Amino acid sequence: MHIEVLGIGTATPPLRIDRSESIDVARALCAEDDDHGELLASLYRQSGVDARHVVYRPEEFRRIVYGEGDCDTPFVAKGVGDPGPSTAVRMERFEAEAPPLAEEASRVALGRSGVEPGSITHLVTVSCTGLAAPGVDLELMGRLGLSATVERAHVGFMGCHGALNGLRVARGLIAAEPGARVLLCSVELCSLHYSYGWNPRRMVGNALFADGAAAVVLGPPSGHPGWRLAANGACLFPGSEGAMTWRVRDHGFEMVLSTRVPGLIQKHVGPWLESWLARSGLTVGDVASWAVHPGGPRVLACVTEALGLPAESVATSRSVLARYGNMSSATVLFILDELSRGDAPRPCVALGFGPGLAAEAALFR
Repeated sequence: MHIEVLGIGTATPPLRIDRSESIDVARALCAEDDDHGELLASLYRQSGVDARHVVYRPEEFRRIVYGEGDCDTPFVAKGVGDPGPSTAVRMERFEAEAPPLAEEASRVALGRSGVEPGSITHLVTVSCTGLAAPGVDLELMGRLGLSATVERAHVGFMGCHGALNGLRVARGLIAAEPGARVLLCSVELCSLHYSYGWNPRRMVGNALFADGAAAVVLGPPSGHPGWRLAANGACLFPGSEGAMTWRVRDHGFEMVLSTRVPGLIQKHVGPWLESWLARSGLTVGDVASWAVHPGGPRVLACVTEALGLPAESVATSRSVLARYGNMSSATVLFILDELSRGDAPRPCVALGFGPGLAAEAALFR
């Protein structure tokens, strides 16, 4: 069953930091000596991220990174090797910062869709960077004026492909209830899980991740000429357990990315996609545009090489990574927003990867 994309909205926190400031953060919170500092600077220059948005206040950021001012914040490192604030402190900040950002993205999506908040029948929320109950879903109900009878579902801890899981949930809900109007909202505050101290296995995540929210309103077919979600697919790559992990620890959630990830993607993504697309009567060559989640420059390069695509096929993915960083699950919706508003040709395939190592895809007609 095809469902219609009625409107997409995105939002980022006010504070934008450029690459040089991100390097300053890494030196202040992770480097134990000058050699570490130079290694981190090189890593950040290769990350593909020119700028990112974070939830910290400007005065708080200056206190954390440069030691300036007297702003009181638990996110200041207490010395070399300090692991940073507890997970409890980080989750308190998520509970305060995530709802207004999710609201902003949702209001934009609702405005573009023309759907009144009271007409939303189902709410799907997505996040892998915060846990709370009552959570963002109930906050959105109150802030947006959704009906008290709206039916809720939460997609949690699925990693960077979480929004694609959420789209599958929305598609299933509308297939089951043809009159449904679904609001899907992803909000990720990755900066709250910044890894303090020197740990080479966690530095790549620090260099890539950022904060943002995105929302999409979906409905049943109505003959509207816009984008339609036609199919969803998933694949757990064999022998990939442990290649990408995301675990709750005492000082934030811990992301570990194995050097095996690019090779696993390059080996498995092509055969799986060809098989999945064939069920819709398509080949990789029939896909006119791509919304590939930019897990990093190497991930984008591996996808294009494995599928035999020109480098420019992921230009929008690369541009979103450069301007916003990797906002985990929200990122692919930022890419879809730019492609759809730019009237990119279809069919379009959205593709993301997450812990497992697992791939998720969505086909848009």
